[in-house]
Amino acid sequence: MVKGSVKNWNADRGYGFIISDEGDDIFVNANDLHISLQKRGLREGDRVKFDIKTDMKGDRAVNVRLDV
Repeated sequence: MVKGSVKNWNADRGYGFIISDEGDDIFVNANDLHISLQKRGLREGDRVKFDIKTDMKGDRAVNVRLDV
């Protein structure tokens, strides 16, 4: 799993960006949050771990969990 921090999160729209520890901006959608985060959502600065899925639009974070 990749680790990083939530750069920004728009709760109303259900998406944001994570900056990986390697310095890459990764898109994240609310549908790709682990079930443990579905209700809480993300907050700027949260430390997270996630997998990366690549599709036609590029990389996105999936299976996003808090890194505690």
